[in-house]
Amino acid sequence: MPVTVLLVDDEPLVRAGLRAVLEAQPDIEVVGEAADGAAVLPLVRRRRPDVVAMDVRMPLLDGIEATRTLLRLLDEPPRILVVTTFENDEYVYEALRAGADGFLLKRARPAEIVHAVRLIAEGESLLFPASVRQLAAAHGDGGNRAARAALERARLTQREAQVLRLMARGLSNAEIAARLAVGTETVKTHVSGVLAKLGARDRTQAVIAAYESGFVAPG
Repeated sequence: MPVTVLLVDDEPLVRAGLRAVLEAQPDIEVVGEAADGAAVLPLVRRRRPDVVAMDVRMPLLDGIEATRTLLRLLDEPPRILVVTTFENDEYVYEALRAGADGFLLKRARPAEIVHAVRLIAEGESLLFPASVRQLAAAHGDGGNRAARAALERARLTQREAQVLRLMARGLSNAEIAARLAVGTETVKTHVSGVLAKLGARDRTQAVIAAYESGFVAPG
């Protein structure tokens, strides 16, 4: 089955460019477009995309609030890929904190766009981990008391703590398995345990929590 994508951006040329790049791939299908975050929820309910590629800044409802709306109102929300002009942007970081699974620059090359959509859909790796670390360094100083308390309450096992640190470095499940000399299914079990204990939707939110709590230092 192809990865289905909904495009959300107030600039028609951006949507047209993303559509052209993605529909050139045999395993990706664009199932709809929206010009504002306010239109996302009904479209997602109707089209049921795997991934929403969403602009972070839009006139009526921005990508942050649209992300929160999807996660609050849907039992099985799609993966959310924030598309932005600026990399080191507080809006991007807030979108990730709100539940977005990763972000992509509008000036990205076609191969990077395709890779981002596939990676977000799979959910087994962190998209652009170096950029997430830079955002964490700029906007999350490790002094978030709520994040620190949540991590303490999680009581991660030693192995889960190892897995979280490797997730923060951007390693995939297969790469973590190779590093720890265990099976991939074992890593998936540990990742699921980390997410459940942290109350994180996916590995991106777990990594953000790790940086904000000071468990992992940016850099």
